[in-house]
Amino acid sequence: MKLDLIPQLKHINSGNFFLLAGPCAIENEDMALRIAERVVEITDKLEIPYIFKGSFKKANRSRIDSFTGIGDEKALKILRKVSETFNIPTVTDIHEVSDAKLAAEYVDVLQIPAFLVRQTDLVVAAAETGKVVNLKKGQFMSPESMQHAVKKVTDCNNEQVMVTDRGTMFGYQDMLVDFRGIPTMREFAPTVLDVTHSLQQPNQSSGVTGGRPDMIETIARAGVVNNVDGLFIETHFDPANAKSDGANMLDLQYLEKLLSNLVAIRKTINTL
Repeated sequence: MKLDLIPQLKHINSGNFFLLAGPCAIENEDMALRIAERVVEITDKLEIPYIFKGSFKKANRSRIDSFTGIGDEKALKILRKVSETFNIPTVTDIHEVSDAKLAAEYVDVLQIPAFLVRQTDLVVAAAETGKVVNLKKGQFMSPESMQHAVKKVTDCNNEQVMVTDRGTMFGYQDMLVDFRGIPTMREFAPTVLDVTHSLQQPNQSSGVTGGRPDMIETIARAGVVNNVDGLFIETHFDPANAKSDGANMLDLQYLEKLLSNLVAIRKTINTL
């Protein structure tokens, strides 16, 4: 995947990792624009290539009363407005074959959720849109097995594909990151580390996923040291009241300090 082929992506020659960041789900227009504005300020200052992330709907929920979205086209139109307002590319996840064509009209990158990355019809539908495809590694899959998911995209004559590690199941209610997987998956495609989802604590008895946001910098530092191409960080100005995944999101007020530290590490690594 050549980053310079993603529309509107700036700072591609900075030598930094690229960043996918934003709220877990689009809650309303004001929150999306507010988060995007702040992240754009930070990434422009630090010269980090940036893609705004927001789910237009959430299909993988433990409980039927969990928040799933504000309406598909309403949320997708907000993503388009974010892109147009700040001149940045956007990414959203899709869950059904019909989502691929719909979402491709509004965003630059289509993301395949980890639970669905083995669904051939879904991966092919995303690839055939010609958009960049971000494949989340299944929590149940080895890094080596992701080469087959990548090949599904490239066999559709779409070379615009990247892989994102979001942790591996460790028992019933915890995740871990095997950093040996980063160089392995980089052999197949540019590789992103999903820092915040890697710190989820799923399958809680309450039906609401927990998390360890206090470990975000620890995981992110390790990813940068191990030459990950990009970082994925969900962030919100009020995680405690976010409608989805608030337990593992980064409070937006801490993002600049975190990224500043990570850029310093990357610059050091680049001189070695």
